[in-house]
Parts: sequence; C-alpha cells; structure tokens
Amino acid sequence: MTPLVLIPGMMCDARMWGAVPDGLAVPVHHACPVGADTIADLAALLLRDLPDRFALAGLSMGGIVAMAMAALAPERVLRLALLDTNPRAETPQVQARRQPQIDRAARGDLAGVLRDDMIPHYLAAPDPAIEALCLDMALDAGPQVFRDQSIALRDRPDQQDALRGFTGPALVLTGAQDRLCPRDRHDLMHALMPQSDLVIIDGAGHVPPLEQPVATAAALRRWLET
Repeated sequence: MTPLVLIPGMMCDARMWGAVPDGLAVPVHHACPVGADTIADLAALLLRDLPDRFALAGLSMGGIVAMAMAALAPERVLRLALLDTNPRAETPQVQARRQPQIDRAARGDLAGVLRDDMIPHYLAAPDPAIEALCLDMALDAGPQVFRDQSIALRDRPDQQDALRGFTGPALVLTGAQDRLCPRDRHDLMHALMPQSDLVIIDGAGHVPPLEQPVATAAALRRWLET
C-alpha cells in the first residue's frame, strides 16, 4: 500500500491534521519542514528520510515544500495534494513584514507575533480551541524554526513550472474563507494541473483539517482512491 506523507503549515506539526489521518486507511508519515532556511533544502531534507515512493499532501508552507519535492523527485511522488497554498513567489509587501517579525520573535515575543499577525487570519470563524492549538504548536517549534521558515517563505521561487510538469493524480483544496491563500491561487494550481480535482470547503479558512475535518478527509480519500 502506498504510504501518505503529510506536511503541515508554518509553525505547525502533525497536530495540524487533527483526526483526518485516522480515516484515510493508508500508512501515514508526518514530515515537518525544519532544519534549513530555503524551500529547496527543506524539500531535500524531507526526501532523504521518506519511503521510495509515496503520495504527498501539504498545507500552506507544507504545500510549497511539497511542490519542490515533486520537482526534485518526480519519480517518487505518485500523487500530489495541495491544500490552502500558493505556487507563486512571495510578494514584496509580504516580504517586507518578515524581518520585523523575525526580530520580534528573537527578542522573546514569538507568542505576540502569532497572536497579533498570524492566528487572527487562520480561521473562517473564531474558535478558541483551534487558536490555542495553533499557538501551542508554534511555541513548541520555537523562534529558530520561525526564523528559518520565514526566510524560506520570503525567498521562495515561483513553482508554477513544477505543477505544469506533474502528471499524477492531484487534488487542489482550499477553505472557502481562506484569506491567506485566496481562491485565485487554487484556480491557478488547478489550471496548471488539469488532471486535478478542485475542492472548496465551506465553513473553513486556512486550516480545513481542523475546521472541517470530515469534508477534508473525504476529499483526501477520493484523491487517494483515484
């Protein structure tokens, strides 16, 4: 049975997927993008320790790393699911916000950065339990991971060519209320991979596995069975 590799978003870990993996009936490997400050190096680090062939799903930053992995090792990535993510390089406006956030986290206020700048944009509707979990995951990761991941995202290349070259079964999924990676990014990814299914999850923002786990798991099951 082909294993499934799940890559979470920035400053998240396996907990970001909630109960979704439990209903997928495949072996699951959780892989966090840590240990380097470029998308290419993060992708290479993950590929080093993963099975020879696998299905691959990534959300947000995890999706960005997943695109790079598919480009680096197309013979190993048999299926690709991209959730609430973006194939484009980062805009100058977002890039300009990164260093002040890195500096603030390094001074000991990582929690403040998460509470002020990030978590308020994650969800379709306020949910204290999910918000607390996101903060816990980020604090467990710590300021060095925040620095590395911020730089990797800031300096990432456009990855549209990687998607044009992917020919396996593909899923593009987003929360209907995702403000961080809006619908147009997912329409673009769907167009770049015409074999993909495009799934829009109502009542979800940037983290559908936590906001709408049943609908997210159903979409992933369909993709795995294609």
